[in-house]
Amino acid sequence: MGKHSHLCCVYFKSSIRKHPDTGKLSGYYRLVESYRNADNRICHRTILNIGFMEDASPEQLNIIQRRLTEKKEHKEPLFEQEEDPIVKNYVDELWQRIISAKEFDIASVENLSRMVNADTLQHSNVREIGAEWLCYNTWEKLQLTQLLLTQGFTEEQAKLAATQVISRAVYPASELRTTRWIKENSAVCELTGYDIEKLTKDKLYQSALHLYQVREAMEKHLSNRTNNLFDLEDKIILYDLTNTYFESEKRNSRLAKFGRSKEKRKDAKLVVLALVVNIEGFIKYSSVLEGNIADNKTLPAMIEKLSKHTCCTNAVVVLDAGIATEDNLKLIAEKGYKYLCVSRSKLKDYQAVPDRLTVLLDTKSNKTIRLKSVTTEINTDYYLEVKSHEKAMKEAGMKNQFEKRFEEELQKIHKAIHNKGGVKKLDKVHQRIGRAKQKYPSAQPYYNIEVTADEKTNLATEIIWEKDPGKHDDKIEGLGIYFLRTNMNVKDEVVVWNIYNTIREIENAFRTLKTDLDLRPIYHKNDNATMAHLHLGILAYWLVNTIRYQLKNHKINRCWSEIVRIGNTQKVVTTTGTNTFDKTVTVRKCSQPNEKLKAIYDILKTNYKPFKKRKSVVHKVELKKIETQQLRLLKSG
Repeated sequence: MGKHSHLCCVYFKSSIRKHPDTGKLSGYYRLVESYRNADNRICHRTILNIGFMEDASPEQLNIIQRRLTEKKEHKEPLFEQEEDPIVKNYVDELWQRIISAKEFDIASVENLSRMVNADTLQHSNVREIGAEWLCYNTWEKLQLTQLLLTQGFTEEQAKLAATQVISRAVYPASELRTTRWIKENSAVCELTGYDIEKLTKDKLYQSALHLYQVREAMEKHLSNRTNNLFDLEDKIILYDLTNTYFESEKRNSRLAKFGRSKEKRKDAKLVVLALVVNIEGFIKYSSVLEGNIADNKTLPAMIEKLSKHTCCTNAVVVLDAGIATEDNLKLIAEKGYKYLCVSRSKLKDYQAVPDRLTVLLDTKSNKTIRLKSVTTEINTDYYLEVKSHEKAMKEAGMKNQFEKRFEEELQKIHKAIHNKGGVKKLDKVHQRIGRAKQKYPSAQPYYNIEVTADEKTNLATEIIWEKDPGKHDDKIEGLGIYFLRTNMNVKDEVVVWNIYNTIREIENAFRTLKTDLDLRPIYHKNDNATMAHLHLGILAYWLVNTIRYQLKNHKINRCWSEIVRIGNTQKVVTTTGTNTFDKTVTVRKCSQPNEKLKAIYDILKTNYKPFKKRKSVVHKVELKKIETQQLRLLKSG
């Protein structure tokens, strides 16, 4: 049958023979197939030699051959009907003989049933799946579903949680916008198994609160799980803070306070996010604090909980100068940890360590820095002087700008003294000078300012200023210089620098949270919703960093938004068409990933497609009947 181009029909052909039992002449029947060959000619071939069929009337013979043709073409009747016993017996017997003799190529018939008229093809329900598939595999790799089930989540709640966290990673938005995205754009529910018809913004809101209730268990699990997956030891711990602002008044909030905004939003209340991160970017501990808390006041609570979230008892804690007060450094040492930080103040009386060479080092950003070990009588800590030409140029530019502005303020005072109607009273002039100094505190120490006045009228007659050469030269000499301080026993300048430079990883974590995962601003009105919102972003960050960590080990350093863009090139689509037997064939299938996405899948050891194909076949008449019933229900509703 494989050589024939198309099946036409099955019919009976008879010849007159003498019946051996009766001795009479009767019809001897053969079952014949009609088909078109490759040259489009109609040909015939005998399928079965049946013999005499004296018990079947001509009408019954017509029905038998029609039923055999229908079975061959998979055209089953839509409605069951009462069938003649003679017809039924012949059809069943002959069909079994045909199958046993392998006269029909059933596989070819099945292939024919899959042949769909191209003019009837329609594509619908196209959804993004690549980025969701990356995150879902990571969710499973981190064993978060099993954890949630042990924490009292039902299977449905765990599926919803997976849907929400993956959505936050791929499409960070409000609960309302996330709901629309899941229902209209994403195939995430097809991966997690959550019923998309049940999804609402309120369920997402409650799910976030539910996840926040098991925050500590999740953080501890994720910390241990990533250490085991990637064989990490947490020998170096990074600690820093950032803040994000609210787009609401937050009148009754315990958390939201006015403070020093890193986004320069002086008009908005803030909340502080504190993170402990290892050098691979994985969060060990997080905390949400009041927006006006001082940086140096946050470390004691972190140190108390650090041992519960890390596996290394003698880790090096790397922190910024704002947190590194003497009391905090003492506390870190008392808990058995080492510290490495930027000195809060520049050393004045210090000397280079004898017999130690000055090191010139090229950084990853192709900038040259100078490293020099120095000693001081202040304490026994190791200090490393770092001088950066780039930093010196930046500080020089800022210095010149502030000095220019300071002199412009002094020039205004000078002009007022000599203009009619200007401020001349001596005390007022000194007040104006004081305000200028307060406005530019970094510039004013390097100026000598003298005001002359008329003793009789107590009015200022002149103001003269000039830079102090000694102080100014010292300032220029110190540009671009800062000091690293540690209580480690390591004395190698490059090692100390490299350890401190890992603090860039926590800066990257904050950048990802704020920019790629849209952690700012916050629109929630109550504190519980705010905490849940921040925790949801941190959970999404776990997925993101787990993926990026593996990619970075293979020299793929793309930002998360670019990885999502690449993932979104893979879609899943429903294709519908009508086959040879007038049945509607529906196939849901994933597109092939492009080369960039394949490279990512290969590194993460992920299948190219979440599922190969999902197929259903519905008879056209039946489909119309179902659609009619649905239309009636809609009208009645």
